[in-house]
Amino acid sequence: MAGPLDGIRVLDLTSVVLGPYATMLLGDLGADVVKVEPPEGDSMRFAGHQRHPAMGSISLTLGRNKRSVVLDLKAPGAGEALHALVRHADVVVHNVRPEPARRLGLDYESLRPVNPLIVHATALGFGDGGPYSGQPAYDDLVQGLSGAVGLMERQAGEPRYVPMVFVDKTTGMAVAAAVLAALVHRERTGEGQAVTVPMFETMSGFVLVEHLADATFDPPAGPPGYARVLSPFRRPYRTADGHVCALPYLDKHFSALFEVVGRPELAEDPRFATLAARVANIDEVYEVVEGLMTTRTTAEWLGALRAGGVPCAPVNRLEDLLEDPHLEAVGFWETVEHPTEGTLRQPRLPWGFSANVAAPARPAPDVGAQTEEVLREAGLSPGRLAALRKVGVFGPN
Repeated sequence: MAGPLDGIRVLDLTSVVLGPYATMLLGDLGADVVKVEPPEGDSMRFAGHQRHPAMGSISLTLGRNKRSVVLDLKAPGAGEALHALVRHADVVVHNVRPEPARRLGLDYESLRPVNPLIVHATALGFGDGGPYSGQPAYDDLVQGLSGAVGLMERQAGEPRYVPMVFVDKTTGMAVAAAVLAALVHRERTGEGQAVTVPMFETMSGFVLVEHLADATFDPPAGPPGYARVLSPFRRPYRTADGHVCALPYLDKHFSALFEVVGRPELAEDPRFATLAARVANIDEVYEVVEGLMTTRTTAEWLGALRAGGVPCAPVNRLEDLLEDPHLEAVGFWETVEHPTEGTLRQPRLPWGFSANVAAPARPAPDVGAQTEEVLREAGLSPGRLAALRKVGVFGPN
């Protein structure tokens, strides 16, 4: 059965993780994603183990449900091929900074005359009009600027990056959402439009959902920062043989927790008796619970806490996550037979649609594997393809 975006063609001119993750999601939803990349391929093709050149492990996930077209956008004649693709697309996504995008003819002003109905999405580091506008941006830089590194410092005692490409993936989801909103707008009005999603502003808003806190008021009622999650004691609890995550939150959870640990009198302690009291004494709450948890094993605590209705979970390392019984039971993993890379394991899109059943993933393509196929669909004749190939539009002859 076709996905909800069946019939939508996305021209993906992005690189690294942010844009490719956004277009991967659109492809997972059924869009026909055409990845346009330079002759050497997207740089992420070389990240992780490679059984064959330019087929690195990370790109095998980011590149699924896509077709690959090679275009050297700096070659004479590349504009003809690009415009043919744009005329037959619903969406263009790129993450090229504004000035280079104009030079390459990727900006909205250049592409709108080619296809007035196009949804043109740009992922960039910073919005227009500010002192950072036009500067390069990467995940680590925006983690630092957006307060994420500072939050890690408050927890860990020194500045640290979140150990994942946190900004790229979060902003990538925002790009996908913005594209879907623009497609709905086009369906209602018949208008294409330009969409911009800046990394810094997106992440700043993401961080400040809870951490604006008492600085929401003008003048501020207190400093920014959500005290409960910034407590240095907010961490998995050490048990006799490992760690456990537990989040007693409601009054009934705390009563049950104190009962389970054999300290029911603590439920009447004024510091812990109400939610407001616990928020005001959050460090003591975590410290008291932490001191009680080393007396039993992780398995014993999980059994006791679950029996008492206290929300809890084990700590999964990455290796554990690969074998998690819930993920296995719900069909989270998909086995993909790749024509050159062999058997692959990849996570499925976990969103469910009652009217659509996800088709098996299309394996990630080799660099330029569908160049002629896609350009023929876009109306270029064999003669024009040969002429463009001769002048290097598809890379060195």
